[in-house]
Amino acid sequence: MKRPFSKPATTHTQQVALLQQRGMIIDDPASAEFYLQHLNYYRLGAYWLPFESDHSTHAFRPGTSFGEVLNLYVFDRELRLLVLDAIERIEVSVRSQWAYQLAHQHGPHAHLDSALAYKPFLWRTNLDKLTEEVNRSDETFIKHLKAAYVEALPPVWAVCEVMSLGLLSRWYNNLKPMPIRRAIAAAYGVDEKVLESWLRHLSLVRNTCAHHSRLWNREFTITPLLPRSKPAGLAVQCRAGSRKLYNTLVILLHCMDVIAPRHHWRGRLKELIALHTIPVVAMDFPSGWEQMAIWQEKMV
Repeated sequence: MKRPFSKPATTHTQQVALLQQRGMIIDDPASAEFYLQHLNYYRLGAYWLPFESDHSTHAFRPGTSFGEVLNLYVFDRELRLLVLDAIERIEVSVRSQWAYQLAHQHGPHAHLDSALAYKPFLWRTNLDKLTEEVNRSDETFIKHLKAAYVEALPPVWAVCEVMSLGLLSRWYNNLKPMPIRRAIAAAYGVDEKVLESWLRHLSLVRNTCAHHSRLWNREFTITPLLPRSKPAGLAVQCRAGSRKLYNTLVILLHCMDVIAPRHHWRGRLKELIALHTIPVVAMDFPSGWEQMAIWQEKMV
């Protein structure tokens, strides 16, 4: 049965005292107050939760320090930025493939053709959303194309530049012509159903990062489909049944190897983990992960 919320607001000084009362080591209370002022007690709570020995009393394990919690928070923040960097490049790449294949196989305004959709009502929903994004755009090329031509929307290679990853995922999901779906997926060496799943999952991960939410040990409600036969060997690099971040990172590495062969993303990720001495088991990293092929630097 629900009850009224009766907890009063506390000052930053009171918050520090409460953490100390629960067993957290805080060598510099003034510094801790500063971080609580700018990061929010409730937000940091997600990062000291793994350090609790008893969640009902919120007591911390002996030796737990504010510095450890802050280190985990900083790691997660930098991890989000790194993941966003990879997703951005993958998003731009898939947009390009989507526009290229549609335009070459069905014309510059193929996105206006409902016959190319599995479900016309979803095509209408997606088209309405795309129209909103085009109308909201202040890009000079969009303004020029809207003013110069009679079509309801600019050509597909232009509108893809203002399309969100979520909308791109939904559009691919509803794309009917199998040759186009396969051609787009082939650019990344995977089956079209696998790419559909990856786009849906990466859209969720991207939104998690963009809203500054906890990433490192999150369990995702939408998980990516793991490849079976192609690309060869990738499935064994993944963790079957996992809802954690590890499989996401493997997917990002695979895609980055395809679209940016000379990238340094793999090394940056490994350096970040080492710098903050993070227990990667919380992200579902398997034992011996560093020896797996996907984690080895590629020779280009």
